[in-house]
Amino acid sequence: MMNELRRQLDVLGDLAGLDELKTRAARDRTGLTRRSVNAHVHVPPNFSAFNSVADAVGQADRENVRVLGVSNYYDYRVYGPFIAEARRHAVFPLLGVEVISLADDPDLGHMRVNDPDNPGRMYLCGKGTTRLTPMSARAKGLLERIRRHDRTRMAEMTRRLAEVFAEAGIETGLDDEGIIDRVVERYGCARDSVTLQERHLARAFQEVLFQRVPVHARADKLSKILGVEWTSAPDDAEGVQHEIRKRLMKVCGPAFVAETFLSEGEARQFVLELGGIPCYPTLADGADPVCEFEHPPSLLAERLKARDIHMVEFIPIRNRPEVVRDYVRAVRDSGIAVVAGTEHNTTDPKSLEPTCLKGEPTAEEMKDVFWEGACVVAAHQFLVLNDACGFVDDQGRPNPDYRDDEGRIQAFARLGASVIERFLKTHPEME
Repeated sequence: MMNELRRQLDVLGDLAGLDELKTRAARDRTGLTRRSVNAHVHVPPNFSAFNSVADAVGQADRENVRVLGVSNYYDYRVYGPFIAEARRHAVFPLLGVEVISLADDPDLGHMRVNDPDNPGRMYLCGKGTTRLTPMSARAKGLLERIRRHDRTRMAEMTRRLAEVFAEAGIETGLDDEGIIDRVVERYGCARDSVTLQERHLARAFQEVLFQRVPVHARADKLSKILGVEWTSAPDDAEGVQHEIRKRLMKVCGPAFVAETFLSEGEARQFVLELGGIPCYPTLADGADPVCEFEHPPSLLAERLKARDIHMVEFIPIRNRPEVVRDYVRAVRDSGIAVVAGTEHNTTDPKSLEPTCLKGEPTAEEMKDVFWEGACVVAAHQFLVLNDACGFVDDQGRPNPDYRDDEGRIQAFARLGASVIERFLKTHPEME
């Protein structure tokens, strides 16, 4: 599978002569046709709304989303089939990663960053990560540490969940290995590619509950398990999974197990070792109140620039349209590129076109900015595949060939648009 990934990465980097694409991008000062883009989804074996990469790319094709980015946790061999499937469907593939870390700055220890429930915890994404195989020794070491800590935590959390269910009269027979078995059976993936997440655990316990307890008796049983009266629909599988995570697995819950993270600096280094752009995923009013680190938008931009973070991501479905507008304008005006996605990390089916809270449409101005950001990632990805300096260098510093942030963003957006168009035109239906 890793050999397949290497082969697909080589094909992705060999679209056309680098000089030819640079010349075309420099000549086309207006940029090329805006495409619908989604820079962040999760695919199996991560917890996902999709059954496979073919499912995800097929939906993108049907919805005419021509740029699709995957940002999985902690195993990347599925990216080979993802690129191959994207090539078949004329969908440009963006490659990314997501890492959970603890902020290095002691002043952030008691401040909510982009996790509303855990002060000091910071999610960090990487965009355009193409040095996935062969992976550097440093990246391998960091990844193995993440996986080792995750395995230990998931095993203990599963044990505690089983105890809670047993106390309520349900012997589930579940352990972490059994839950991995379920993921492998569901997706047909390699066993060692599975990184368990809380959502995997919640789904497994919900499924056993539904198998063992008839509908008419579930409300009473759920009340005993969760410690609160269950008043929702007893056949709402996703609702039950959510409550298992919220009531049992979060801080102060009986199955909570503290996580061991990389530091913020280590997470950033991991992204850079993989050739990516460090990217901050913004929660904004997805938290109520807004996390202190992110308020107001202008101060968020200052804090990110001080950390040498030059790209920001939004998941607009969390946010009201006016909040997306205010945050996007603030960070983009500060010289930070912006991308957007949907995650698709629940079983709830939804469109791949990013929309705002309650399905409110994304403003055309915002779509322009998200397209620009996706083009920046495409250009970075292509340049790094061709052993050139990308949007940021190996240390995360802005590409030194540009005098200012605005010129750099615009140049990379033009190059990325050319890269995307060349890729799409290799598919006969896009001619």
